Amino acid sequence: MVKILILGAGVMGTALSIPFTDNEHNVNLVGTHLDGDIIHKLQAGYPHPHLGVQIGKSVTAYRYDQLSEAIKSVDLVVIGVNSHGIEWAAQALSPILSADIPILVVTKGLVGDGNKLLILPDVIRANLPNTISDRIQIAAIGGPSIAKELAARRHTCVMFTSTNPTLLEYLASSFRTPYYHIWTSTEILGIEVCVALKNVYALAVGLVIGFLEKANKAVNDAEMHNLAAAIFAQGMWETAYLVDRLGGQPESVYGLPGSGDLYVTCQGGRNSRMGRLLGLDIPYSQAKAEHMLNDTVEGASLVLAIGKTVENMIHKGDLDDIAIPLLLTMIDIVCHDAPAIIPWDKFFSKSPCPASHFGIEPRYGQKPAR
Repeated sequence: MVKILILGAGVMGTALSIPFTDNEHNVNLVGTHLDGDIIHKLQAGYPHPHLGVQIGKSVTAYRYDQLSEAIKSVDLVVIGVNSHGIEWAAQALSPILSADIPILVVTKGLVGDGNKLLILPDVIRANLPNTISDRIQIAAIGGPSIAKELAARRHTCVMFTSTNPTLLEYLASSFRTPYYHIWTSTEILGIEVCVALKNVYALAVGLVIGFLEKANKAVNDAEMHNLAAAIFAQGMWETAYLVDRLGGQPESVYGLPGSGDLYVTCQGGRNSRMGRLLGLDIPYSQAKAEHMLNDTVEGASLVLAIGKTVENMIHKGDLDDIAIPLLLTMIDIVCHDAPAIIPWDKFFSKSPCPASHFGIEPRYGQKPAR
């Protein structure tokens, strides 16, 4: 039995408690300062207000000001806050976290420091005290995982990643269930880049919803799947280029963290809702302020977090603008309120990564139990 602290009582953090408790582990679920209403309802015995399911009997809900109590005697800390709260989470844990308690990161995103792009496990490590930052073990989860499906025990396939294979085997063997299928990989950089970028490219695919809505109805009721598929493919093309340029390996792009996670993110949610508004020619600043003020749109958040850094990297020659026209278009749309115009003539204009990367055999670790 493992005792687990999950920091963040949103849909994904709470959904993870389902396979954890099905494996007879104990979970302390700690809400952030934004989760007060959720924690209150869970403590009163109600279902999670956004997941619609009861939490397990071995889950104890805590307010964020009870974090120091909730962390006592835990074997693992899971960070499930949104991308805006990743530094806060690390700083909140810093005074009470021991170096021998590993961290499992659910949050997806990248951070730009003006010169380079950083994956979130590195951001967490940088915000921990020097006394533990170099010693603590950090893993992450990537892949197509819709929280409501996981909470309903629908089959879900994910990748656990860390540079420590021993930690990976411990986590995977502890948390696999008949419906929660876990593969492992030590390729943390590529996986984290893929699962972050999927949000901005899902936002781009969501533009098509608005394009279709504002277009005159076709005489034969034709929709715009062709257009959406081309944007999806360009997103994969650019993800492959960026993973390569940042030092990752390509197998993640064509597996669960890349194509799998992008596919599932395009099926709906806040990226799609914002994409629709942008496709209807509503400037991003107006769409956010008037229609989605209190919603975290991860695709737009990512663009705002890395846009200036990407532009600086292009200026320095660290990135090639010819290879990422769709990302640059989304930066213009979100950061500069530019209209949503797809640069078709710039698509697929440069090989995203060396030819030797194509057809490479996967280096994934243990397969899931059947």
